[in-house]
Amino acid sequence: MDGHGEMGLIGENFDPGFVGRMKEDGYEIRSESDNFDVASGDDQDAAADGPSKKKKYHRHTPRQIQELESFFKECPHPDEKQRMELSRRLGLEGKQIKFWFQNRRTQMKTQLERHENVILRQENDKLRAENDLLKQAMTAPICSSCGGPAVPGEISYEQHQLRIENARLKDELTRICALTNKFLGRPLSSSGSPIPPHGLNSNLELAVGRNGFGGLNNAGTSLPMGFEFGDGSMMSIVKPMVNEMQYDRSAFVDVALSAMDELIKMAQMDNPLWIKGMGGGMESLNVEEYRRNFSSCIGMKPSSYATEATKATGLVYLRGLALVEALMDANRWVEMFPCMISRAATIDVLSSGTGVTRDNELQVMDAEFQVLSPLVPVRQVRFIRFCKQHSEGVWAVVDVSIDPSIPNCRRLPSGCVIQDVDTKCSKITWVEHSEYDDSAVHHLLQPLLSSGFGFGAHRWLATLQRQCDCMAILMSQDIPGENNTGITPAGRKSMIKLAQRMTYNFCAGVCASSVHKWDKLSVGNVGEDVRVMTRKNINDPGEPHGVVLSAATSVWMPVTQERLFDFLRDERMRSEWDILSHGGPMQEMVHVAKGMGHGNCVSLLRGSAINANENNMLILQETWSDASGALVVYAPVDISSMSVVMNGGDSTYVALLPSGFAILPGISPSYHGGRSESNGALVKPEIDGSIVSGCLLTVGFQILVNNVPTAKLTVESVETVNNLISCTIQKIKAALAVT
Repeated sequence: MDGHGEMGLIGENFDPGFVGRMKEDGYEIRSESDNFDVASGDDQDAAADGPSKKKKYHRHTPRQIQELESFFKECPHPDEKQRMELSRRLGLEGKQIKFWFQNRRTQMKTQLERHENVILRQENDKLRAENDLLKQAMTAPICSSCGGPAVPGEISYEQHQLRIENARLKDELTRICALTNKFLGRPLSSSGSPIPPHGLNSNLELAVGRNGFGGLNNAGTSLPMGFEFGDGSMMSIVKPMVNEMQYDRSAFVDVALSAMDELIKMAQMDNPLWIKGMGGGMESLNVEEYRRNFSSCIGMKPSSYATEATKATGLVYLRGLALVEALMDANRWVEMFPCMISRAATIDVLSSGTGVTRDNELQVMDAEFQVLSPLVPVRQVRFIRFCKQHSEGVWAVVDVSIDPSIPNCRRLPSGCVIQDVDTKCSKITWVEHSEYDDSAVHHLLQPLLSSGFGFGAHRWLATLQRQCDCMAILMSQDIPGENNTGITPAGRKSMIKLAQRMTYNFCAGVCASSVHKWDKLSVGNVGEDVRVMTRKNINDPGEPHGVVLSAATSVWMPVTQERLFDFLRDERMRSEWDILSHGGPMQEMVHVAKGMGHGNCVSLLRGSAINANENNMLILQETWSDASGALVVYAPVDISSMSVVMNGGDSTYVALLPSGFAILPGISPSYHGGRSESNGALVKPEIDGSIVSGCLLTVGFQILVNNVPTAKLTVESVETVNNLISCTIQKIKAALAVT
């Protein structure tokens, strides 16, 4: 089949939105003409001649179905003139058009009735539960004075007095909590119930009992992956970290207020607290000046820990309130920064805030932060997040660590100050301040972290700006340079959702976060800088079932980020390093822009096929580049699956295993500066200075080595993927003429 033939196969299909809805309702996905085929006039005459002749049926083509579905959306009840026009245009008989619309209306009515039945059943269950509670209250009345049984004879006199005293203490606690109104604008919860041993409230425990996850705001909810950016539904709800703690909720009020005050002052202060870089971008902290102006609200820094603190300021195309909403929702926060946060969960909500502005909202959260390299451990942090609206159009959101038992990292007051500039954009001042144990960081990556380019403020701000630009592009009707041949607007969204899932899984594989349960392997022939892990996929429809092997490493490349990124994303140069290209160039079939630069996009590539089976294989690829680094992630997909996706179908069931490259800002391994000294400022290398002469390249592969989940992994499989990484790096260096 030639290129035009394949493109036609992908471009023609039935209504994408209807496909997704029919799958959800349990219908078999078939077109109306499949379910109700209509015989032609000649066939009906032949059938009248005798029962021995079989009736022939006419099956509608995908183009006819697409035209009918489009017309149905505009006019479900066409008149005779409209039916005749459709008949002439599609080459169908008038009776076929009439029967198709009748069957389509019947199917739509059935679908609506099923939806209404679900709602009615939910209402019925709710009323039944309320009725049970009322019955229970009537059979066991409660004393209004002490909270115990209404009949004193059922308990002893001493117990009754204790209950009265308990009720008095509850009232006193309520009055004390009301005093916090002066600080938070509204009282904290005055629940007198003791804090459970695991530090979780009863609502969260109930949520864990229902679905095994630990997100308070989403208790009992199971959300599919891949909805459009910012709605929080791409990420499944994640478990909190194992280390639980008991905490004094009222003490967190003082910590939150102190952290907020420090964040505001650090965002407003300049020299000598902050030392500007030569390029005028990221600013570094003068540690000595900081210690003169601030006292730590979380205790002394461990002697073995290093300090990193940076500040960055910029404009984003997003209103302040919209950003606040995303930051205060754990799932949407992960979606906004997928390459920086591997997982996050809201553990407790200490104050729900005022109105829709989230003013004075106070949460306890868990998170894992990552740099896209297997040589940097994931940072686990438990912290409180406090949001405060300081004036009209001005917010601040601050984080500060609260659990000293969690190893390797402490988050000092960090966050952002958000100020609306106009109706379209806002000014962001981002501050990142952490203390961490750098002994587990590979020497190749230590300069990156100590300089602040690993987890620094500029990386958060650059990612936020790129994501906001992506939202603006996706909402635009006219996108220059975009090739949408054979793809519907709904298909564009579905394709981006699939690419989001692909990139998220690539990051989880490279960084070995707790999103997946990985088993680390140690094999003699594998280099110490290559991390090899394995896991089994039994029931995830978004990946092939079987044993998955992941291998990743990071190397220093003496070339600029721009040159390396342009080389890796260029489909014409792909044969220089990719074995999937079979030695020939690849062709970009579809290009969906996600930013102003040509490199920020999702694309569909087709390579040269050696045999008929490989002719059905395409490459889905996502690429982006900004000041924080660059990414090239890809995965093989088959034509039939992408045909559904490009017509707006559900991408959840497209099985893929991502591989790719992450490019990090380059700081030469010979650089030994950047450590925080006890008597001075953090000395930083400059991205545009002479110290920086290259970049760091992370290479990661995920491969299905056996489609039987119970199969055992062989040494040969591990050596194969290790050789694949080594060979790929060598080919890239050879193509770029570097050593």
